[in-house]
Amino acid sequence: MAFCRGVTPAEHVFALDLTGLHESGVEFFVAEHRNQIVGMGALRPLNDESAEIKSMHVLSEARGLGVGRSILQALIDLATSWGCRSVYLETGTMKAFEPARRLYRAYGFVSCDPFDGYEQTSSNMFMRLDIPQDDTPV
Repeated sequence: MAFCRGVTPAEHVFALDLTGLHESGVEFFVAEHRNQIVGMGALRPLNDESAEIKSMHVLSEARGLGVGRSILQALIDLATSWGCRSVYLETGTMKAFEPARRLYRAYGFVSCDPFDGYEQTSSNMFMRLDIPQDDTPV
């Protein structure tokens, strides 16, 4: 939250706080390195076919270690296990968020319209990943 609040106008910070992370259905992941929590991310269901990545962050000193990739893959894997067809996220447009945007694009996320009641501002953008479905009959 300190990172988001430090680089984003207060009215445009949508990261989940502790209360939000305890909402029903929200799954929260942490990553540890040398007995220190260095990253986190959450997934919350939007409906039966989609979920939203929330509050993903990696400490600056842990960047480049694969922490962000590991958390993002775990969140995508969880969404897939839920039967989701799409995963959405909202992220900042400021320079401080460029590493996150690069990571999301590397995983196949593309820009999309606002979702789930979000409003477009100069401080945010929206991305979506369509999850391939195995529609092979059993």
